[in-house]
Amino acid sequence: METKKEKNFEESLENLEKIVKALENGDVPLDEAIEKFNEGMKYASVCNEILENATKTVTKALDKDGNLKDFEVSKVEE
Repeated sequence: METKKEKNFEESLENLEKIVKALENGDVPLDEAIEKFNEGMKYASVCNEILENATKTVTKALDKDGNLKDFEVSKVEE
């Protein structure tokens, strides 16, 4: 089941892709292109924020007492 954030991310990414395709086609009048660009930047910002939060969540781990801590990968020496 998709969460609200996942749905928001997917919808924002889909809308951003549509805007990029429209702008890449080059057949959008300048005023509309500027509006689409600004709208695209908003969608990009939403996607970036959600991805940053997801990254922070993924890089956390529980210690033996059940407390969250930063996940650290130890380098394996050969």
